[in-house]
Order: sequence, then structure tokens, then C-alpha cells
Amino acid sequence: MWYRAGRSWRWNIRRFCTAVRRRVEDEGDWVYSSEWWGTESDGYTVLRSTSDKGNGIVSVSAYPSSRPSKDTWPEMERWLEQRYAEIYGHYERFRVLGYQWRTLRFNQDTRQSVGKIMAAYRESEPDAVCLMQQPHCLAVPYLKSMVSTGLATIASCNYDLMSAIHGKKTMSILCIGHGWGSLPLFLASKIQGAVVHIVEIDTTVISASVQAMGFPYFSVMTSLNKRAMLKPDINDEVMWKGIHERLYLYESDAEKFILQNNNVYDLVFIDAYDGDDIFPYKLRDPDSPFLNTLRNHLHPEHGTVVVNLHSDSDFLESAESNSYFDQQLPPMGKYVAAVCHAYKDVLLEEGSTCDGKIGSGLAFSVSVPWVCNSTLVVCRGFGVGGGGYFNRDLILQSIISKSLELEFVLNLPFPCFQYLKRGFRLI
Repeated sequence: MWYRAGRSWRWNIRRFCTAVRRRVEDEGDWVYSSEWWGTESDGYTVLRSTSDKGNGIVSVSAYPSSRPSKDTWPEMERWLEQRYAEIYGHYERFRVLGYQWRTLRFNQDTRQSVGKIMAAYRESEPDAVCLMQQPHCLAVPYLKSMVSTGLATIASCNYDLMSAIHGKKTMSILCIGHGWGSLPLFLASKIQGAVVHIVEIDTTVISASVQAMGFPYFSVMTSLNKRAMLKPDINDEVMWKGIHERLYLYESDAEKFILQNNNVYDLVFIDAYDGDDIFPYKLRDPDSPFLNTLRNHLHPEHGTVVVNLHSDSDFLESAESNSYFDQQLPPMGKYVAAVCHAYKDVLLEEGSTCDGKIGSGLAFSVSVPWVCNSTLVVCRGFGVGGGGYFNRDLILQSIISKSLELEFVLNLPFPCFQYLKRGFRLI
């Protein structure tokens, strides 16, 4: 039986969540979703290539963005000029050409990623246009859900996330599935101590993210685990200094990568779908080498895994409810339930880590607003409950409290609470 929190606690959480604070504009808000997808009349193709990894035709389409408005461009130009002067010791004038939404598609149809880029150039080299992906802009709701649940959960495990945010300690993060690269860029830009390893199986996708989506080329690794570039170029230095050095983008199969390295990760994000929009079976099979090796790469005290899952249920929960504690939970389809239980059973198996012990842990899922996705979180060392018993409301209270702290510290443009309250379910 679940404990039903008293009215006073619910009221305090609501009052805290709705407190007015100055929030930066969310350029990736759902109100701009019509701009993300665009139409044939207002968009054009900037890249088109054939994948040899089952993704068919990989293409990138560009669409006009209404934000940020043109009167803010001089501020960005001054920022670029100051960065250049700090690095190279002399002044160079920059000009912003504009901002665009860009959509990565597989098989010419499946929308894999959406994000925003800025185009600019130096007046001394007007033909050398450089692209900068906007790291603060998470356009697709499931990415905000992954960030909100993952960071709030690991912060609830007595992990000193604040020290990592301010660069006082290293936080090891693994992202399986690259796409546009929005998630690793967001994490590396917001968390100064984050060292992010990214695994992508398709070379075509990596090339598209660098050439057409403004992902820093200096982050790309060779098969010999060396940087593809000996040193970053001028554009990477100016736009990404302090960030691209902490990003490592590997071309590899996820299972192969996990089997061949000995890294221990604090946080793992998995968003790996192929050209047919299918989550590979070997990444969800409880008997697979992938899952059984991944558990040995998770920190035994606070290791947290976050997985993006396409929902297999047509039931959509009402967006509005008098109380998120009283709202009806949507049914969990067989596919999503099977993946959730596989990750929970394997990653939280007693004595599964290299030292033979783990603390208490839990697994939960939430429904992502506006889209038919679920976010699965499996976490070790969660400090609530004991003896295998967990209280749903107390767990949610703990995670929401941490998410509110993170919103302020990270100056997030979106409310984490919105991506935690919907369909919260313990596995």
C-alpha cells in the first residue's frame, strides 16, 4: 500500500514549484514544435547521405527559427569577439548570419533529432561560415525528461552533484546514441566537471552532426582512441573552449564499447533507435552481454541509467489533473514493461558489481508530455526505504525537491517538475 502524503506536504511542493523566478526563455519549448518540423515550402535539405548501418538515407533539413530575435544578435557577436580576444590576444569582428532549426532524418522520413544552430563568420574570412549548435536548447520533450529525471535522481543518492556542476569534481557520463548531439552538449555545458563519452554506431550520423549541426569536430575520436584532430580549430576554440575538451565521440557499437573498456560511470543515458525507429534487441535483452556488462560499469553507490523508450500504449494521460498524486496512471504496454524489468533486474541484481555489493536501488518510469515516450530510470544507492520496500510518494518528494534545486543552480529554461509528475510509476 502506498502512503498518501498529507495536504500540507502537497501544498508546499506545489507552492515551491509555482514560485515566480526569472527564467531564461526556452527556445526549445513545445510552442515552437511547428517550426521544428517545418514544411517543404519553408525548408531545404542541407545534407543527404547513405548510411551503411541500416539507417538508409540520412538527411538534414533546415527551417527558419523565430527565436532569438534579430535585435539580440549583436549581443552574441560581442560574446564571440570577447571569446576570440581572450584566446588569441587580439580583436576580431564577428557577424551572426542567423539561426535555424535543423532536423536529422533516417530513411528520409523518421525524425531522429531536432535542434537549433547559429551561423556566423569572422569579417576577416567572410566565406568561412561556422555553425554552432545551441547547447541550452533541448527541443524534443523526451530529452528534457531524461535530463530532469536523471540529474534529480542521482542528486537524491547523496551524490555531490553541486561539486560536479561547479567543476570541483569529475562526473563520468556515458551517452549511447548520438544523433544531433544535443544531450551531451547540454550536459557538458551545464556541468563543468562532466566528462562525456558518446557512442554512435553510424559514421554517417557523426559526419552529419559535425558538418550540418554544429557539433564540435574536436570531440570526434579515432579507432585508436585518439582525437581525430591534434588540436581544435579556431571556431571550435572560440565557441566551445572548456566544453569540447570534455566530449569524446566514439564510432562504435554500444555492446562492443561496453565490453572493451573498463570505465566506471556515474550516469548513463541510452537513446539508441535505428532507421526503422526500433530499440535494438541486444540493448534490452536481460541475457545480453550488453546489460550484464553495463552493470559492472555503473558506480556501485549511485550509478544511474536513464533510457528513452517509445511507448507501446495508445492511452494518453490527461495533461491536467487536480493532483499529480491522484491522477490515473496510464497502462504500461508489454514492450515497455519488459524493458523496464530487464534493466531493473539486471542492473540492481544483488552482488552484481565488481566489488560484489551495491546499496539499495530503485527503478521507475515517467510518461513524457506531448509525445508517446516513456523515460526509464534505474538507480543504485537511493536513500529512501529499506528491506525492499519503497514509498512512492516519499521517493517522488525527494526527486522533485532535488529537481527544484537544480533548476535554480543550472538556470534551466524549463521546469523539471513538468517532466517528473506525469505517470510516475515504480517498477
